[in-house]
Amino acid sequence: MRTMPGTPPPSALTDARRLPRLDEPRDSPLREQVAEHLRHAIIVGELAPGQVLSAPTLAEKFSISATPVREAMLDLANEGHVVALRYKGYRVVEVSPEVHAQHLELRRFIEIPLMVRLAEQGIPDSLLASSRSLAADGLEAAISGDLIEFIRLDSSLHLGLLAAAGNAVAVRHIRSLRSMARLSGLRDLADSGQLENTAREHIDLVETIARRDPETMSSLISRHLGHVTGVWAGNSAVT
Repeated sequence: MRTMPGTPPPSALTDARRLPRLDEPRDSPLREQVAEHLRHAIIVGELAPGQVLSAPTLAEKFSISATPVREAMLDLANEGHVVALRYKGYRVVEVSPEVHAQHLELRRFIEIPLMVRLAEQGIPDSLLASSRSLAADGLEAAISGDLIEFIRLDSSLHLGLLAAAGNAVAVRHIRSLRSMARLSGLRDLADSGQLENTAREHIDLVETIARRDPETMSSLISRHLGHVTGVWAGNSAVT
């Protein structure tokens, strides 16, 4: 259910209904699950720059022990998402608009030619099917306003497609650059019902690969990446 525009959303880390069940069996270790969730919460602005995080408090909210949370916070600190505060916890790091723009410039250099290559060569049917599923699920997350799930699916879709281009080094760099994105505009877009408009571009990207249309892909992926410093960052109106 969407909130009314201007209504402060419940934090993903204070509203128990929106927390993942990290006490349930998963394929990945708890440390990685916590780190992924917090990383995505920082990206979408659920955890704001300057906010101080406490491992014991987060552990209580996740219904798990504090040890994997502390381990996850160390991982996030090593990645540059948070900094340790003596006896206080960890503070969320701010990424300046200038640095954000530099990250996007690098992403354009890497992602556009790789996505065009995929549109030229095509991808296996199994990857096409899973990509269509991720794009559809991402649209549902956008419509429901679940930003952390939306950005998780967005990341899985893009990185999965890029991996098919066969350049593991590029994928590693893109994963790192994506994690430093700060998309504070997503909440307003979701609350106003406009996030689904840009989320539909994921479907367009996948179908452009299916049609093997590199010319359309070049303009489509360029426009899509522009959202990172544009509407998704809260810097302009949706067109």
